[in-house]
Amino acid sequence: MRKIMIGAWMVVLLAADLGGVGAQDVYVYPAKNQTDEQMARDKEECHDWAVKQTGVDPEKLASEAITPPSPSGGSSSGAGSGLGGAGLGAARGAMSGDAAGGAVRGVGIGRLVGAVRARRQMEEQHQASPQDYQQRKTQLQSYDRAFGACLTGRGYTVQ
Repeated sequence: MRKIMIGAWMVVLLAADLGGVGAQDVYVYPAKNQTDEQMARDKEECHDWAVKQTGVDPEKLASEAITPPSPSGGSSSGAGSGLGGAGLGAARGAMSGDAAGGAVRGVGIGRLVGAVRARRQMEEQHQASPQDYQQRKTQLQSYDRAFGACLTGRGYTVQ
């Protein structure tokens, strides 16, 4: 009964999260038969690497475009998406007997989904300030090139 409940919640959480995944601009194909788990780890590590190389974090860049920075200087959107991913990963991991491992992988997936959603919101706001939008778009293209190069180096086909 417990596994059925966890499975049902997992389906609900997945259905709620699928809206942001379809907005991704970079398409990644596992050319060397990488598993879904390996691809998720590689995407997270390549995201972190691309941010370090370019100094561009798509989630932060998009949230700055949508809302002015708060006096505390922090944004809660990254934490929320990571926590949601951790919950989803824990539920998925519980099905396979490794809830903790699933939660760790879920944090990274949640961060990536949050970045995709934030980017989509930023693109919807571009009408307000075309010059700022163009600058952010150029920065995002730099990030996309670095992210794609990292994934290509790990044996994925990226378009």
